[in-house]
Amino acid sequence: MEEFDIAIIGGGMVGASLALALAAAGRRIVLIEGLAPDARGHQSFDERTTALGNASRRILEGLGVWSAVADQCGLIRAIHVSDAGRLAFARLDAREQGIEAFGFVLPNRVLGNALWAQIRQTGTISVRVPATVAAVSTDAQGVTLTLAATGEAHGPGPSLRARLAVAADGAHSAVRRDAGIPATEADYGQIAIVANVATDPAHDGTAYERFTAAGPLALVPLRDGSYTVVWARTPEEAAQSLRATDEEFLKLLQQHFGWRAGRFVRAGRRASYPLKLTRADEAVAERTVLIGNAAQSLHPVAGQGFNLALRDVAALAELMVGVADPGAPQLLEQFAQGRKADRSGVTRFTDGLIRMFGDPRPPVRLLRDVGLLLFDLLPPAKSALARVSLGFGGRTPRLARGLPLR
Repeated sequence: MEEFDIAIIGGGMVGASLALALAAAGRRIVLIEGLAPDARGHQSFDERTTALGNASRRILEGLGVWSAVADQCGLIRAIHVSDAGRLAFARLDAREQGIEAFGFVLPNRVLGNALWAQIRQTGTISVRVPATVAAVSTDAQGVTLTLAATGEAHGPGPSLRARLAVAADGAHSAVRRDAGIPATEADYGQIAIVANVATDPAHDGTAYERFTAAGPLALVPLRDGSYTVVWARTPEEAAQSLRATDEEFLKLLQQHFGWRAGRFVRAGRRASYPLKLTRADEAVAERTVLIGNAAQSLHPVAGQGFNLALRDVAALAELMVGVADPGAPQLLEQFAQGRKADRSGVTRFTDGLIRMFGDPRPPVRLLRDVGLLLFDLLPPAKSALARVSLGFGGRTPRLARGLPLR
């Protein structure tokens, strides 16, 4: 039976990032993933996009990945926030904060391919692809993972042993379930419609977050001058948006968003996914750690999910440097406590935005107007929001601050 320091289950963007970080920490790593990175239908590497904050950019620089993707990013140079049907709005400008951009928008497929290319180039990370975990057995010394048989074979496949198992296998994590960690789920009653759209004129680097009665409607700028639209709609409205022709969809989008970004002139292929908040009751169990969506799956408003997960990656890798037992209980508890404030802060922030801007009561709407106006007039508030990529509490990991892992 092969033995490793750490087994990572899930090779999406979070798991692949962690594999690179842990390899840099000098650990013996095995990465287990059910689909090849270039497989059609791989949910982690589909046509959706991710907005990376400045701390996430520094983490990817530390992993040796940023140089391969930097020239394919759309830059968020300004942010415009508004409440549909109301006059108040807030605007942030990166130049006023002394930074190049608030964020960098990258197609998931591009980032995923770059991460896996770096994994292959590193050469020290053992990879099991395609492979799935059929059984998990944990004891005081480590974890035994039995892989599912492949091809025409019957019964269990090979087994491997690790001192620590890291669940990076998504919101419906099988590893979390096998570790006995409960999770709560709250359905927002919304479906996200995702598509790339072109406007006339092309974007100027502004990202828009417009809150409508059904949910937020976000436009984020891409490198080619177009936008990615992430539009939260009721299930009935989402079905209508998916059935519509391109012309009908663009007309519907124009009606709900308005003309701040110009005229919508072209739409790409539309996709959809349900919006739910999933939170694990604990971040760790015996010889097991949860990261990314396995720990918390957030609403995409404000684009915080993957940035939070990368801070998990950086913090966990930092703790793993030079330790004799990477799965020691006190070490896992240190990770859980160190990440608790950031994780809970981001969750409250995103969930609170959805609930506050979804409340139709007149006093709440008035309070939102006052809040947006005050935010637009207060430079300290804008400076604080510009720093959210460093986290919502707790110690900021070294990689997120642009420092080497060791």
